[in-house]
Amino acid sequence: MGRLFKASVKDNREIAANHYLITLHPLEKIKRPAPGNFFMVSAGNGRDPLLKRPISVHRIQGSSFQLLYRVAGKGTAILSRKRTGDTIEILGPLGNGFPAAKTRNIILVAGGIGIAPVFALAESVAKKKPLLFYGARTKAEALCIKELASIGIKTVVSTDDGTLGEKGNVIDSLKDHLSRHPASITDHVLYACGPAPMLKALSEFAVSNRIKGHIALEQNMACGLGTCLGCVVNTVNGYKRVCKEGPVFPVEEIVW
Repeated sequence: MGRLFKASVKDNREIAANHYLITLHPLEKIKRPAPGNFFMVSAGNGRDPLLKRPISVHRIQGSSFQLLYRVAGKGTAILSRKRTGDTIEILGPLGNGFPAAKTRNIILVAGGIGIAPVFALAESVAKKKPLLFYGARTKAEALCIKELASIGIKTVVSTDDGTLGEKGNVIDSLKDHLSRHPASITDHVLYACGPAPMLKALSEFAVSNRIKGHIALEQNMACGLGTCLGCVVNTVNGYKRVCKEGPVFPVEEIVW
């Protein structure tokens, strides 16, 4: 179980419209987070908003870490106004992260803000030269492109409107790539995070083609500890808690 701690804000800046990158330094020693883990972050200092917000680990930098988040409501709007030196109460790290890949043929797939945990994973396996497929609605919402290049990650970008990279669906780009490498398709392992429709399509494609993989689910949470049962999803083994048994699940496990 993660523990409650306080962290100081080192930086908090808008990197794209309504998307922010916050750098936090724990004021005490904490368990080192891993790609796929998340934190429950307090937005305010009182009871409004009462609940913490779940935010995935984006980048680990020594004793500090970064969270990438989108302003989507009152809590994240308050968080976006935090300034250097402010103190935030945080719970974590929480959840089960991405398992290690036993192959060098790693394919990463991210959609929208799902690039946050996928970036952390990409950085951790950069020496294996993974190929990353990233989808966004438009160029203005495509995040971390330069940063991915700086750590040596080859990225195939797709946008719905064609303003950056290939026009169309990120899953179609992935299918096109793998269709040109049919002999080795089952040698790949997929890791992904993004909106539910993307993960559903990816999981169905992976299962039908006998490709191993893991997906990190994006889910609303209240406690982050598995007690409130507010984030359960249906799996082939019954209902499971995204915060406790997840957020990372094998591609074949979720019942969509």
